[in-house]
Amino acid sequence: MSSDVAVLAADTVVLPGSCGPGWIGIAGERIVATGIGRPPRPADRELGAAVVVPGFVDLHVHGGGGAAYTTGDPEEAARAVAFHRAHGTTTTLASLVTATPEVLRRAVAALAGLVQEGEIAGVHLEGPWLAEGRCGAHDPALLRDPDPAELDALLGTGVVRMVTLAPEREGGLDAVRRVAGSGALAAVGHTDAGYALVRAAIEAGARVGTHLFNAMAPLHHREPGPAAALLGDPRVTVELVTDGLHVHPALWDLVLASAGPSRVAAVSDAMVAAGMPDGRYRLGELDVRVDGGVARLAGRGSIAGSTATGDALFRCIVENAPDRASGLVRAVAMTASTPAATLGLPVGVLEPGCRADVVVLSPELEVREVYRRGAPVAPPA
Repeated sequence: MSSDVAVLAADTVVLPGSCGPGWIGIAGERIVATGIGRPPRPADRELGAAVVVPGFVDLHVHGGGGAAYTTGDPEEAARAVAFHRAHGTTTTLASLVTATPEVLRRAVAALAGLVQEGEIAGVHLEGPWLAEGRCGAHDPALLRDPDPAELDALLGTGVVRMVTLAPEREGGLDAVRRVAGSGALAAVGHTDAGYALVRAAIEAGARVGTHLFNAMAPLHHREPGPAAALLGDPRVTVELVTDGLHVHPALWDLVLASAGPSRVAAVSDAMVAAGMPDGRYRLGELDVRVDGGVARLAGRGSIAGSTATGDALFRCIVENAPDRASGLVRAVAMTASTPAATLGLPVGVLEPGCRADVVVLSPELEVREVYRRGAPVAPPA
């Protein structure tokens, strides 16, 4: 192994298909070698009783650390990126909420520079083409049917990577086709659509289920609903907010038994209050009250995203797994490799050729160090 390769070794390294004492070799921005057991030469860094995993990949996050992606301020958006990166999320989409056409265009334009610089992997439009009855923390007054001109203009910016919509809205299936045809991910969410219509949306190109079970019609023995349609198709990745609040962990096991970890992406759905004290915040144009770390719409009580971070999601998955070893493997799949594969990016896996995005965790799974493109990231505040 050449001298320009930095070798890191630890008591636990989670590699594809294996987990145990191991090592990784990094040259520049890439992983060039990995292995279980002792490295072929003395490690440059012996991390000891640490757990080494790929950087987390979050498909669905609105902000954090007191900063939001929704305000149209690129400097504020950069602060949200930095906050989540320090908690191990080295790749993220920037999720926007329902807004007027002008506000939405301005927010997308403000994020374009961060996309071009590689700071974020793209923009996720969660709305405004959602069902009123399942709007959750979206302003119902601003929901609307998809307008082809508005949608095409947003997709034409080249920075929109995913769009969540309700296929039952007028023109909904055509909108799915437009999103998929642009190369972005079409996602089904905030929907009252039945099983057959969601199946039609999948045939039209939908490939993601947005925060499964949340803000969608429930499972029913005579009307299976959207969750059953999304889980039943091997082409679809389903999001789960694995904070222990949005979906009971007992349901995670059912989802994993049905779809497998390779189709389940843990997402934070974090908003501006992630990492902040309890109090009053904003999500888009709506007031949010955070109490005990739980974000709810002021006056309505609906859950308004989360205050979770990638490392918290990871810990929660491991804590609710049958055992630690299988939990680590499951958590890496859900927080890193599955969402990375969904985006088609060479991250989320510790294997040669992938980008050197690495998180070093303590035995208690707290973040010790984060590397992105092989360079250290500032530790959590």
